[in-house]
Amino acid sequence: MSFDAKHFLKTVSESPGIYRMLDAERNVLYVGKAKRLKARLASYFRGALNAKTQALVARIADIQVTITRSETEALLLEQTLIKELRPPYNILLRDDKSYPYVFASDRHPFPALEFKRARQKRNDGRYLGPFPSSTAVRESLALMQKIFRIRNCEDSVFAHRDRPCLQYQIHRCSAPCVDYISESGYRRDLENAILCLEGKSEQVTQQLTQDMEDASRALDFEEAARLRDQIQQLRRLQERQIVDTGSGDADIFALAQRPGGLCISVLTVRQGRVLGARHHAPDNGLDLAEEALLGEFVSQYYLGQGRDLPREVLTSHPLPDAELLQSALARQAGRQVRLAHQVRGHRAQWLQLARTNAEQHLATELANRTQLTRRFESLQDALAMDALPERIECFDISHSHGEATVASCVVFDRDGPVKSDYRRFNIEGVAAGDDYAAMRQALERRFKRLRKGEGKSPDILLVDGGKGQLNMAREVFETLGVVGVRLIGVAKGTTRKPGLETLFLETVDHTLTLEGNAPALHLIQHVRDEAHRFAITGHRQRRDKARRTSTLQDIPGVGPKRRRELLRFFGGLQGVRQATREELARVPGISAQLATAIHQALHG
Repeated sequence: MSFDAKHFLKTVSESPGIYRMLDAERNVLYVGKAKRLKARLASYFRGALNAKTQALVARIADIQVTITRSETEALLLEQTLIKELRPPYNILLRDDKSYPYVFASDRHPFPALEFKRARQKRNDGRYLGPFPSSTAVRESLALMQKIFRIRNCEDSVFAHRDRPCLQYQIHRCSAPCVDYISESGYRRDLENAILCLEGKSEQVTQQLTQDMEDASRALDFEEAARLRDQIQQLRRLQERQIVDTGSGDADIFALAQRPGGLCISVLTVRQGRVLGARHHAPDNGLDLAEEALLGEFVSQYYLGQGRDLPREVLTSHPLPDAELLQSALARQAGRQVRLAHQVRGHRAQWLQLARTNAEQHLATELANRTQLTRRFESLQDALAMDALPERIECFDISHSHGEATVASCVVFDRDGPVKSDYRRFNIEGVAAGDDYAAMRQALERRFKRLRKGEGKSPDILLVDGGKGQLNMAREVFETLGVVGVRLIGVAKGTTRKPGLETLFLETVDHTLTLEGNAPALHLIQHVRDEAHRFAITGHRQRRDKARRTSTLQDIPGVGPKRRRELLRFFGGLQGVRQATREELARVPGISAQLATAIHQALHG
């Protein structure tokens, strides 16, 4: 018997609450919350729904509701039930592993820095973290061992040593087990290591610099040299930290989505130091919009999970019901938690870093060999080819109002992008903005070389641009006598939204439209987008080539003393050119305003 939605909705309350959708076997299909239950549930049974929501509604045999006193209570209850019931149509967070910490004991005169998977309740030492992954912890511990020579052996091993181990011989331990260092000296090194793990490496560097000068004045040149090496290692550490403000606790969520996949990266920042990122790929069971999907994920990430909440939660997209979620987070933390997506300064840098992580991880996942093979097989079926295509090439054109026109050629095989075979063509001698002539020149140059035996011939050639570009490619093929290459034009739909492309096969009269979720279309979109990216990058490099001509002597406000400080801090002019505005501003005597002027002078 089908579900009588009309009769059910007559009895539903307008109050806030949660609802559970059940199938005929009483299995929970979906758990949701609502500010007004009746209005939210009615939306499932009228109006246009996407295909996945229609599939959910078709399976509903019953709906159970629970009224709450407020929307905040509904949100908290929703996340508790999702974690308990794990309904198939909800966004499910599968990463329930505890975050790792670094631990320093208070009960040992020479404590080690230890890896801990979870924070213990007993108060027997200091916990640093949480870190986003075990790799981040182990890398940090290795670095502290190298710089400050903190021991990493077990207490049982430490207690039975009568001579230094190999770690002492390679300068990775100060051998406290045989009293080669005093307890106060070891504690000083340990405190410096802890300060660095807390993101306060600049404070440590300043103190070590003072100690080095004191040792030098006391003619203890061996100690001064050791401190100098520590300072240099710390400077390199600071250069690798993209953002190190010394303050700020935040989790940054960034969502990246492409045809065939999505990724949500969670960047962890503690005491202003970027600790690393974790990546998640939740199943978008109801084909939610990116904002709604990210909102569901953030809610489930914190509520009912018992995680440590930072002072700030930053997101790449504006979240629906942001005020409600912020209220629920504050309630769970027992203090204010800021939720924001429009930020400036170093927070904007954190957010951009999270976006970059998400994009990069998603690109890696999409290049997975198993997935690529499935996509190639799908493309073979869609094009009715006798054999699996071995090589796909795609051409695209990029320019700014006709300036610095560049054509790109990218290559994919069944292992993914073949970047060694990528090519760019600087287009000359065509009218500004004439994309057809630019495409003709690029194709002629590519296939004339192929006719001379340079390179491999593709099985499929994609041209981005539709009918006009396809006709141009067809003329080039006929002129040069190119055979054995399947020619496909890729035209965007009227809304230019991914998934609505039309494919022209060989001629403009033979079209093919694939479903938006077809693996073959995802492959074509991936190749097309990579060609677009490669063309834009080449165009910008060509356009900006003449900009970087300034030297430090030409910059107002940078005299001999400041030039000397800049060169000393970064190790030479090349290091100064590679520095960001924020890194330049960390040099003694360089203000934020002057750092911006230096960066603009060096980069145009």
